Amino acid sequence: MKLPFSFIIPVYNRPDETQELLQSFVSLETSIPFEIVIIEDGSSVSSEDVVKAFKHKLDISYYFKDNTGPGDSRNFGMQKAKGNYFIILDSDCILPSNYLTEVEKSLSKDYVDCFGGPDSAHESFTNLQKAINFSMTSFITTGGIRGNKNNIGKFQPRSFNMGISKIAFEASGGFGRIHPGEDPDLSIRLWDLGFKTKLIPEAKVFHKRRISWSKFYRQVNKFGKVRPILNKWHPSTKKLTYWFPSVFLLGFDLSILLLIIGISWLFQLYVLYFVIAFFVALFVTKNVIVAIMALWAISVQFIGYGLGFLESTWAIGVLNKAPEEYFPELFFKNK
Repeated sequence: MKLPFSFIIPVYNRPDETQELLQSFVSLETSIPFEIVIIEDGSSVSSEDVVKAFKHKLDISYYFKDNTGPGDSRNFGMQKAKGNYFIILDSDCILPSNYLTEVEKSLSKDYVDCFGGPDSAHESFTNLQKAINFSMTSFITTGGIRGNKNNIGKFQPRSFNMGISKIAFEASGGFGRIHPGEDPDLSIRLWDLGFKTKLIPEAKVFHKRRISWSKFYRQVNKFGKVRPILNKWHPSTKKLTYWFPSVFLLGFDLSILLLIIGISWLFQLYVLYFVIAFFVALFVTKNVIVAIMALWAISVQFIGYGLGFLESTWAIGVLNKAPEEYFPELFFKNK
């Protein structure tokens, strides 16, 4: 008998994260059968012993493979899974107890072959994690593209919290080699094949993001570099909103120059934006320190993404460079 759901979780040197995530599976309040497939992506610090400790509590499989990146590891896991519907999670996520119940309820009412859910900050997270979570999920920074707003047109699920049917996986071939950006690329290819996607707002995860400011900058900088590549691969998905961080960054530089010569109105608009951002962050997080740190997180996000987007737009869009040759760090080589 095939299980209805298979959770697909690639892991890379994160046994502590694996422990926390699997413990949250134990706490799920559901009678829905499911299996868990852990794919160790060439780690030097194994999670195998952690997985073994949960064997008596969960239907769980463990596979070790060479390091080929998260996208290829997810594909590997879906090929090994027994279920008809795959739910993909990042290892730094924690599931609320009602997660699977909300997924099953939504799919039973309005079935789609691919869904995504939002991420949130757990009360146990550090102030840094909460600040970065706010910056990554707030409507005033990302426009709700990560799942905190329903009216956003076609929803592109993100692979930290994403479901895809076996039929859709087999038809699309799964994730490509680009990383990050493998999840919107898959979503767009699914649309082209006639499959539908949607957001399940209630199917949230707590996304821990063990990250530093420097790692956060590198992450969002890669996000910026990836978007023009996706625009080139999928021209119909281009949006002016993708330019917002770059325009924001260039506008701020202009505001400083104007301020030097005595013209202050543009700089005042930026001050107003950050004042509004502070109070929104304060309202959401209920923490003054987190709200202050959120302003720095927003700045890092806009600078990193904006510079990456401009560099990639120039290289890919203007100079017509081959993405894999110009940005080899964005592509994994499958073995």
